[in-house]
Amino acid sequence: MTKTAAITGSASGIGKAAAQRLLDAGWTVYGLDRAEQTALGDRFAAVRCDVSDAASVTAAFAGIDRPLNALICCAGVLRTGAMEDMAIEDFDLVLNINLRGTFLCAQKALPLLRAGATPENPSRAILLSSLAALRPKVMSGAYAASKAAVTQLTRVMAAEWAPSGVLVNALAPGTVDTPMVRAISDPTASKGYRPSGISPVGRIAQPDDVVDVMMFLLSDGARYIAGTTIPVDGGTGAAFIPVGSNM
Repeated sequence: MTKTAAITGSASGIGKAAAQRLLDAGWTVYGLDRAEQTALGDRFAAVRCDVSDAASVTAAFAGIDRPLNALICCAGVLRTGAMEDMAIEDFDLVLNINLRGTFLCAQKALPLLRAGATPENPSRAILLSSLAALRPKVMSGAYAASKAAVTQLTRVMAAEWAPSGVLVNALAPGTVDTPMVRAISDPTASKGYRPSGISPVGRIAQPDDVVDVMMFLLSDGARYIAGTTIPVDGGTGAAFIPVGSNM
């Protein structure tokens, strides 16, 4: 039986890589994004959706005519700058998409996830937190706050929804080579913000590094995991490495 997933932020970055991986594994995928999306195959349905808008999210999930086995929330934005100077519009944008959008999508997907769950194979919801939730950086306070809140949503949703067969977990990537990260990697445009950069493993992550862990959480091997946030950061958050050290 073909499994079905809904993925937000599926037009690029981690969301697009997740959609392609699931399609390659035989899943049917509904890709939700406010941007235009390229066709990824016969089992991919592109759905125009602004996750920060409740009506748009409601309409998007109302258009999914089958139970869901998985929800993967990847839609997100990053706006940088010192807290004393951050425009209210930028702060609201980050919280509305990263936090409110994640909540709205999870809430509207829940009936479909419950419908797709069985005692032997619970449905899964995977939310995208960030290393910033565990180790915030200056010049990205709103982003860190939004992702810390996603981690707490994950814990509460997991406890509330697991009894009905829906397992909720989050991933906390470090620096990932995505269009969002590339856009703020130029010091002249990032208002002083710096990505974490190369990890102790010796490189930054590729989207597929994050998708690998998603695939584990979707597997039979993760049927007893709920309410956790898993760092996918190559050891970046494990210990502080002073500037100028030999590491």
